[in-house]
Amino acid sequence: MSENFTHIYVIGGVDPGGNYQLQGPNAISSTVSDGADGVNDTSTAVGDNVTWTVSSFLFSGPYELIGLTIDGDPVLFDGVSAYVASNNPTLGPGIVMPSPDTSYTYCFAAGTLIATPSGDVPVETLTIGDTVLTAAARPVPVRWIGRQTLRSLFAGPSQQLVRICAGALGGGLPYSDLTVTADHGMILDGVVVNASALVNGDSINFVPLADLPAQVTVYHVETEAHDVILANGAPSETFIDYRDRRAFDNFGEYLDLYGVERIIPEMARPRVSSRRMLPQQIRNRLEPADASMAPVLARLA
Repeated sequence: MSENFTHIYVIGGVDPGGNYQLQGPNAISSTVSDGADGVNDTSTAVGDNVTWTVSSFLFSGPYELIGLTIDGDPVLFDGVSAYVASNNPTLGPGIVMPSPDTSYTYCFAAGTLIATPSGDVPVETLTIGDTVLTAAARPVPVRWIGRQTLRSLFAGPSQQLVRICAGALGGGLPYSDLTVTADHGMILDGVVVNASALVNGDSINFVPLADLPAQVTVYHVETEAHDVILANGAPSETFIDYRDRRAFDNFGEYLDLYGVERIIPEMARPRVSSRRMLPQQIRNRLEPADASMAPVLARLA
């Protein structure tokens, strides 16, 4: 798998806060390809080597993916210098970018149906001011709809998508297949459970990166509080600001509307972020009937 870029920035240094100072842009086309690490598995993790072809000439390399910017652009290092490959020509000289980091992503895939007083609507059609229903049937206004473009080639564990098959959570829920990011919280038995912790190798699985297009847009629903809403009928969390909103494509819209970011207190529920932390009653509910899946579950624990 590979991805094309139109501009290159040189990292000129790091400030005391650990932020990169970019020099550029340089309007040079390039292609970053997986496989330089010896495994062409359609995904490149931070620390892996990549092949970087620039304007039809192969840079000497090897290049290591040392992280991603807040916009998801790869940061590449050749042992001496570091670069950012991007399709954004407006980062500009002197723009300070946060150091590469693995960010949490709490989002729904396009097509997820969110409960509203007028019926279920696709998440991507919601707009600011629309009303959604909480799991307690309380109407709350949408404060913001964030959009984030994920690149499947550079998707980290927190950005990988999880598909929850219809009925997998019990009680017939979700009523149709539901796809969310790995760190998105589903509400089960009063507990917020990250989708990745629900994976059982059967009815709940990671979506293979090879099955995804090069870029996927996911959406988050922000309300006034950290609420529980219904996604394909299943109780699911709204946005919570563990990390800032700058990773979203339309962060500028948020600033235009509200000026500064606000802190959303987390709901008073325990959160489970890994399968080994699952309460036993939830674990029993999710275990597949097929005993042959036991080795898979052991690896996920």
